[in-house]
Amino acid sequence: MKKVIVLAIALAISFVGFAQEEKEPARSNVQEFTPSKLLNKGQWDIKFFNSLYTQTKKTGAGTGKSFDIDRENFFTNTTEIYTGVSKNARINVGLIIQVRANNYGGQDAFSVFDFENNGVDSRSGLTTIAPSIRVQPFASVPNFSFTSSVYLPIFKDKDVPAYLDKRSTFWETKFFYDKTFGGGDWQIFTEADFGFNFGESTSDAIASGDAVNVGERFANNSLFLPVSAFLSYFPSSKSTLFVNAQQAFLIDLGNDFEQNYTQLGFGGKYQLTKVLNLEASYGKIVRGNNFQGLGSTFSLGLRALL
Repeated sequence: MKKVIVLAIALAISFVGFAQEEKEPARSNVQEFTPSKLLNKGQWDIKFFNSLYTQTKKTGAGTGKSFDIDRENFFTNTTEIYTGVSKNARINVGLIIQVRANNYGGQDAFSVFDFENNGVDSRSGLTTIAPSIRVQPFASVPNFSFTSSVYLPIFKDKDVPAYLDKRSTFWETKFFYDKTFGGGDWQIFTEADFGFNFGESTSDAIASGDAVNVGERFANNSLFLPVSAFLSYFPSSKSTLFVNAQQAFLIDLGNDFEQNYTQLGFGGKYQLTKVLNLEASYGKIVRGNNFQGLGSTFSLGLRALL
């Protein structure tokens, strides 16, 4: 009889534990570690994010009217490394490294992965590094944070027609906020960026006679303001699907050049292991103004949380 009672109690405890686990499953990394969430002290976040942007249309000077162009391709690899440094998980520090490869003249989109530097229509190389800090300013609002980074151009001017990257010192601060609802099945994530491009203006570079490839100075002395929103659905604890929209403005602060664009997209994330997450997404620039490309972005990222 005692054995029956013990067995019954054990089964009851197991059932209650199982029910609680089913009711409140542990949150996975793809659910928990949004950009709003900071790392604990000693924890590491390493992300390899690859984006291929390709375009065959562009808007005209000072207009939103589009015209056809020969295909242009722009590949960017962004490596982000962050670690937690505060006991209360409210300060992270890190480094961002970017490698780019571009080509022009109607080449196939995948040809950009040849990473050529032919002096005419293909350029590639390590372009920027950025020390970065993440801060959660209010302990009472754990799902609000900001990241501030200073991107330093480290590539050299070259007397070639092909564009590689902006020749600007770029100070960017991103503000993040997310809200989970619908019993944990849905999440809204918002991001607002403020980016200042510092550097010699195109006209000053031409006047000084020191400029090479002045087109890379198009964004100098400008303010970049993109605002983004992501709506995510979690079909399981290890996966998420999302749709997103972004409106961005490049505001002239002395270089006599402005742009703006609207981008829509969708994507998904999946937790491969306890450490690794995979992300894939697609974005399409649906409108723009003043030499804005109207192309598509295909992205693939791998993230490790240690």
